[in-house]
Amino acid sequence: MSRIGKKPITIPSDIEVKIEKTKIVFKSKKEIKELETYGRVGISIDSGSLMFSKIDENMQSRAFWGTYRALANNIIVGLQSGFSKTLEINGVGYKASVNGKILELALGFSHPIKYDIPDNITVAVEKNNIIIKGGDKQQVGQIAAEIRKFRPPEPYKGKGIKYSDEIILRKAGKTSKK
Repeated sequence: MSRIGKKPITIPSDIEVKIEKTKIVFKSKKEIKELETYGRVGISIDSGSLMFSKIDENMQSRAFWGTYRALANNIIVGLQSGFSKTLEINGVGYKASVNGKILELALGFSHPIKYDIPDNITVAVEKNNIIIKGGDKQQVGQIAAEIRKFRPPEPYKGKGIKYSDEIILRKAGKTSKK
């Protein structure tokens, strides 16, 4: 039984939620987001809270029940406060800068890497940290993963781009015989 699907989502006063057949429409002052459920779960709004229910008792229905509840909750949190990821750059000469809608990275290659920032995402650089903020949790995580992929951290010196909460397990280098 899904423990996540059972929990109701309280709808904040600044967000308007409407149900259109199998689609849930979330409207805030800034933007509108939609979540299509394709009729896989039951949806209802009761006294300021959004509720999801199973249609069948099979495993697939229970999985959709928790998944759609989590997706709807992420949309509400994204519209209300947003999501952020922080990346750290470690290495001599490694640096980042933001020029308009382009993130420029110098990561020890013969050329700088230029990454185009999407419209609904903001990127800030503070010393050796890259801070990615946006309203869509999946998109923020995907952009952080793409930036990290340019130079993942290596296990000997820890040089590269890593998440701020990531722990790099270090390996011992070769030692000479005496």
